[in-house]
Amino acid sequence: MKSTIEFNVALDNLPVYQPGRPIEEVARELGIPAADIIKLASNENPLGPCPEAVTAVEQAARQMHLYPDGNAFYFKQKLAAHLGVDTANLILGNGSNELLEFVGHALLSPGADVVASEYCFAVYPIVSRLFGANFISVSAKNYGHDLPAMLKAITPKTKIVFVADPNNPTGTLAPRKDLEQLVNEVPPHVLLVIDQAYIEFMEDPFDLIPTVASGAKPNVILMRTFSKIYGLAGLRLGYGIGDRGLITKLEKIRQPFNINSIAQAAGLAALDATEYTRKARQVNSAGLRFYEAAFKTLSLEYVSSSGNFILVRVGNGQSVFDSMQRQGVIVRPMGGYKLPEWIRISVGTEQENQRCLAALKTALGQN
Repeated sequence: MKSTIEFNVALDNLPVYQPGRPIEEVARELGIPAADIIKLASNENPLGPCPEAVTAVEQAARQMHLYPDGNAFYFKQKLAAHLGVDTANLILGNGSNELLEFVGHALLSPGADVVASEYCFAVYPIVSRLFGANFISVSAKNYGHDLPAMLKAITPKTKIVFVADPNNPTGTLAPRKDLEQLVNEVPPHVLLVIDQAYIEFMEDPFDLIPTVASGAKPNVILMRTFSKIYGLAGLRLGYGIGDRGLITKLEKIRQPFNINSIAQAAGLAALDATEYTRKARQVNSAGLRFYEAAFKTLSLEYVSSSGNFILVRVGNGQSVFDSMQRQGVIVRPMGGYKLPEWIRISVGTEQENQRCLAALKTALGQN
């Protein structure tokens, strides 16, 4: 029998997000022991999960037959105190990706416009097109956001502007004066979504929390995650910081058990992991310096990064990716981001970085 189900027409041309390849999948495909493979493809924390979170998860697992607290009361209280905001300024997501979908549900419909940069996080166009909105891509400037041009691209039909800062996949940081101008001048009918997944890796980030939490900018929301600096990518825990009125609207979309009890326990404990996060920043900074020095020696163009990854131009990005993968090193080819000559390398431990560089040299025939 042939199905006659009429699917949403938005699905016909909807791109599919392609994550970094899992170690186990590559091991099966190439016949390499999983223990011999390193993954530097998905901007994960090379230190593993913070120890405080691991202990909390082990304890919380004994209660996983019970439903979680649908409002994550204790976690939200501690997170609010950590950030210096009220709990009413916070919304929690199953990873910050779920929050991106929340704003789509809340604001987008066929005919609406969404503005973002040329080299933006792949989920922004996916969310936009899922709800039938037009995705307006503004040409990048030095591989980063051209925020003045994005501001000019806003029209009466624009509903959302997405800005990742630092940006993924390029690692670029928007000039502070340009970001401040965008925050101040974005029209009141537009929601400005500032994705700050990598902000904790910065030593002196532009702090927009007081501005947003005070209600001075009710059309701005900051999105963050526990996946990166805290090493909890596998638990999917993200959060948004915004005006109380905005958060109230988004809470109507959020499912009551979207943050499971294991993730709540881990997040609660991770907020105390100050030594772990300090070390993570230190390892990341050293890793970025290592790669920059190596790329200069190899005469490879790269983009200076403020995240925990670095973009480097290698010629045929897919070919280099394939060669490195055969050597047991998984990185990220950038063809899907319209950067086919580039690969993105997540910063690893010192040993992983050394091995990655050796694999890259072999792939480029520069050993």
